[in-house]
Amino acid sequence: MKTGILKKMSILGFLILIAALFFYFDLGRFLSLDYLKSSQLRFQELYQQHKLLIIGGYMLVYITVAALSLPGAAVMTLAGGGFFGLITGTIVVSFASTIGATCACFAARFILRDWVAKRFGEKLSAINAGVEKEGAFYLFSLRLIPVFPFFVINLLMGLTTMPLKTYFWVSQIGMLPATIVYVNAGKELAKIDSLSGIVSPSLIASFVVLGLFPITVKKLMERYRGGKKSEVTGDNNG
Repeated sequence: MKTGILKKMSILGFLILIAALFFYFDLGRFLSLDYLKSSQLRFQELYQQHKLLIIGGYMLVYITVAALSLPGAAVMTLAGGGFFGLITGTIVVSFASTIGATCACFAARFILRDWVAKRFGEKLSAINAGVEKEGAFYLFSLRLIPVFPFFVINLLMGLTTMPLKTYFWVSQIGMLPATIVYVNAGKELAKIDSLSGIVSPSLIASFVVLGLFPITVKKLMERYRGGKKSEVTGDNNG
């Protein structure tokens, strides 16, 4: 028991240390829109000379940012489009963001889940029941709707019993539309003045509709099947 607590405290301390160093040395300035715009040509030249090395380094930074819920994921996604283009950028960002999100989910589960279960056991059981019932549809909807912060979903899902492999593939598919939008915008990195202008209200509304669609269809199918069963039972009783 003590060994498990010690492991959790050690990992938590390590994560806090990395986050503290990030802010202490102001590393966030390298993940700003202005810095990336000013460095785009240099990075593109390096990419042409050392493609695998640059892709590997980019993915490592992105995974770290996503796993630790550090600011800069949106800018990193734009950078993927600016550095690698639409197709390569989408593939690289999709895997990096999903791996980072899964790491964050695992960390939250490993460190916090037991503590939350002890204090909010009944509420957590209700959430788990909902996740088990809706399964991948629930997470898929959350990933498609951009109003839910990236790191909040990672944290909350870490407190559930959803298998990490399910979390990974559903997140990868669910985040893909927004990834394509940002990567495509990143191709014109030099023309972007702020992140707010990338996703328009109409595009957000489209994501919301798309996100609600799977669960809506699932509910309608359940109601339809329930109605069919009632008819069959009524006929048998008659």
